[in-house]
Amino acid sequence: MNDSIPLFETNLTSLPLLHRGKVRDIYAVDEHHLLVIQTDRLSAFDVILPTPVPGKGKVLTRLSHFWFEKLSHILPNHLTGIAPESIVTPEEREQVIDRAFVVKRLRPLPIEAIVRGYIVGSGWKDYQRTGAVSGIALPPGLQEADKLPMGAVFTPSTKAMAGAHDENITFEECERLLGGALAQAVRSNSIALYSEAADYAATRGVIIADTKFEFGQDTAGQLYLIDEVLTPDSSRFWPADQYRPGKNPPSYDKQFVRDWLEQLNWNKQPPAPAIPDEILAQTVARYQEALDRLLH
Repeated sequence: MNDSIPLFETNLTSLPLLHRGKVRDIYAVDEHHLLVIQTDRLSAFDVILPTPVPGKGKVLTRLSHFWFEKLSHILPNHLTGIAPESIVTPEEREQVIDRAFVVKRLRPLPIEAIVRGYIVGSGWKDYQRTGAVSGIALPPGLQEADKLPMGAVFTPSTKAMAGAHDENITFEECERLLGGALAQAVRSNSIALYSEAADYAATRGVIIADTKFEFGQDTAGQLYLIDEVLTPDSSRFWPADQYRPGKNPPSYDKQFVRDWLEQLNWNKQPPAPAIPDEILAQTVARYQEALDRLLH
């Protein structure tokens, strides 16, 4: 993974740039298609770090493609199968090979669909404060990183604008944003997607503690799985052999960088500090191990 030159930002002139997100650069192909490129940018606490992680975008692309295909019987996704290198100029192909998708243009839903199988992260903070997560009451006496005894729960959040923080919301607030029937469809599909993925990952020695899905609709109202899916950027992956309730296990994701940032005197506002070489190398290794464990 780390033998590639990192791509912090794309610069295509053959297609119009629509949006530069925390990780993805999105270009218009035509009125029905978009080109989505996974760069090597890394964000933490909703701030883009100045140091790219070499090869990260290619890991996200391979893992997303794997999960989109594996879970397509549950819900259709936005992939088209069109080769990204076929729609850019020859000199731009290096920016898209192995790190881009040509996808359907859909209307994204205004929420992040988060599923938690374990109590950790912001969910653990909510539980410590209120005994609940996103309005769902949990049994007393849970330890950090405990598996939720009632099974996976759907805990949606708002989608914050760039530089702002997502906020956990209740299912009732989700229903107000989406409408009752759509909110219920998002919840049931999210839990089905997580459950099947978690069962598979367990056979590879990986616990998926929680994950974030994004959904979109076409003009007919059909629901699609979009964005990325079950990657180290959108999920918390734990090595099963190192899991111990009562503490946050080591993870195959950017939690390693978050933990390093938490030790700094940084106010979680831009600009973010540069990642030292040692932390970067270990982050690269974690992303690669997630890929190796799940796909090989």
